Amino acid sequence: MHRLLIVSIFSLTALLAFTDGSYIGVNYGRIANNLPSAFKVVKLLKSQGITRVKLFDTDRAVLRALSGSGIKVTVNLPNEQLFYTAKKLSYAISWLNRNVVVYQPHTLIEAIAVGNEVFVDPHNTTKYLIPAMRNIHKALIKNNLHNTIKISSPIALSALGSSYPSSTGSFKPDLIEPVIKPMLDFIRETSSYLMVNVYPFFAYESNADVISLDYALFRENPGNVDPGNGLKYFNIFDAQIDAVFAALSGLKYDDVRIVVSETGWPSKGDSDEVGASPENAAAYNGNLVKKILTNGGTPLRPNANLTVYLFALFNENGKVGPTSERNFGMFYPNMEKVYDVPFTVEGLKGLKRN
Repeated sequence: MHRLLIVSIFSLTALLAFTDGSYIGVNYGRIANNLPSAFKVVKLLKSQGITRVKLFDTDRAVLRALSGSGIKVTVNLPNEQLFYTAKKLSYAISWLNRNVVVYQPHTLIEAIAVGNEVFVDPHNTTKYLIPAMRNIHKALIKNNLHNTIKISSPIALSALGSSYPSSTGSFKPDLIEPVIKPMLDFIRETSSYLMVNVYPFFAYESNADVISLDYALFRENPGNVDPGNGLKYFNIFDAQIDAVFAALSGLKYDDVRIVVSETGWPSKGDSDEVGASPENAAAYNGNLVKKILTNGGTPLRPNANLTVYLFALFNENGKVGPTSERNFGMFYPNMEKVYDVPFTVEGLKGLKRN
């Protein structure tokens, strides 16, 4: 998670779909020394009705615990392995055999995130991304898994050169030809989707003097009209997602779907982290879940049926940086709720307006 971006941090929860293609999922991060066992975590996920989970690695204990759970899983090939995966097909095949094939079909791995926010990685991994994605796909074909497991790579909102207003959304010019277009071509060829990490919290925190908290938390507000397309927006989340849709449209990739691979709101922050509180985190996540499970689209793409992964399942005490980094979890390590958020359509019935 990269705090510099108006887009990065927080995600959590997986569950029921209201319409085909709209789901709530949860990011299961584990940068902590006090988390419960993977088997206890799987019980927690099932008790909450969570049916999709996104991992940041391919931890053996976690993937074994998820076996037979019925929970669909997205795994990650870390940035530091992109070089080897890109350079040698044999490495990609070996990685897939060790980290995916061996768990099939009992662990329902449905997607592989190749890298994470690669474009903001300081180790210059961008040039290895597309070759790595293609080699992983070749490895899937070798194992006849290419029709059941999708490949993507989560991007941060900072991959956009312009994101406000939404109608001006466009990718950074220096990324378009070398990596954005090749990635979108690959996604189109394989019927996959673009993973995007968006964090309205950071947009609000940096501009609290001009952005209302109600607008950030999906609460009732007058809305803002985009002068470019005439559409009215009532929350930052929709505006950020539509900026990505506009960027895709600008490159003639209107057919590419989006999955929100991370989003969330911290329950605690430093004194200068405006808006970080349990009440605001509950409002953001609760209202977002309600939106996705009852109307998953955006003003620009009302039929988008977005799938959203909330960040994160637990507070993670091993994360560095400001206090908020360690407080994006919806559960404490003892599995008690930090605040109450429904994850299913049934749970929404008891949701108070936040």
